[in-house]
Amino acid sequence: MTADASFDRLEDDDYPAYTMGRAAELLGTTQGFLRAIGEARLITPLRSPGGHRRYSRYQLRIAARARELVDHGTPIEAACRIVILEDQLEEAQRINAEYRRAAATTGTPTTAA
Repeated sequence: MTADASFDRLEDDDYPAYTMGRAAELLGTTQGFLRAIGEARLITPLRSPGGHRRYSRYQLRIAARARELVDHGTPIEAACRIVILEDQLEEAQRINAEYRRAAATTGTPTTAA
């Protein structure tokens, strides 16, 4: 792989570019927090060939949202559930918008949601 190809992967939100230590540093949290949200199944980091956790930028955004909730007093398990539900709602809204656009271009009537 060329150096240019390696740098292109860093632009990929799903590329696991960050070690646990670096991820914790970027989030201003502890490695224990990252382990806890992993145990709560909020995020599942990729493992390097040596077994070390690696995090993507997308996972760091999810972890940052969980940390924000925890910092405001929400228990970690509840914070993880809230973030999961927020993510599911965002995806459902995106799909709904796609269906509405498709219906609008075909002239199919839609019902109010």
